[in-house]
Amino acid sequence: MSAFKNHLELFIPLSEQEFDQILQYFSYRELKKSEYLIQNDQLVDHTYWIKKGLLISSFTDSNGKEHIIQFAIENCWITDQDAYYNRTRATFNIVCLEDSEILCLSYSNREKLCADVPKMETFFRRKANDSFVKQQRRLLTYMTSEVKERYDLLLKEYPGLAQRVPKKILAAYLGVTRETLSRFRY
Repeated sequence: MSAFKNHLELFIPLSEQEFDQILQYFSYRELKKSEYLIQNDQLVDHTYWIKKGLLISSFTDSNGKEHIIQFAIENCWITDQDAYYNRTRATFNIVCLEDSEILCLSYSNREKLCADVPKMETFFRRKANDSFVKQQRRLLTYMTSEVKERYDLLLKEYPGLAQRVPKKILAAYLGVTRETLSRFRY
């Protein structure tokens, strides 16, 4: 659990006692490659921190085209944000691309955790701010940049990802064809 403690300490200082207390609010889960964590139209009660593995969040449009919304590798969080925070049904599918180990935090436990360990409210606020900045950069890059620049940003945000993910999925994330992606993949 030292990786999780290190992740939290990027945003807040923690004593061992505080960290032990925080862990009590989480459960542990292992998933196999191709296993769904969340499926479209499912009620979503958890957010997840990735200890080991690789997951993707995707949306399939009315034409059947899959759009990759997020990659989650080690030390990342993932859930269907709208469904989790607004207590509604999922819009996205989240599936494992590799065998994965995750920490699970239910909505009610998150609320209790923030009340019982106020530092965690600070953690979640700072983590959300960090995520908003990254999403804004991705959106601006997607709207204003060529595919090569979008690909370079992806590799910067997720080092080593290109070796772990099939071309089809990388292309779906970048909004291009596999053939376009093949022209500049190293």
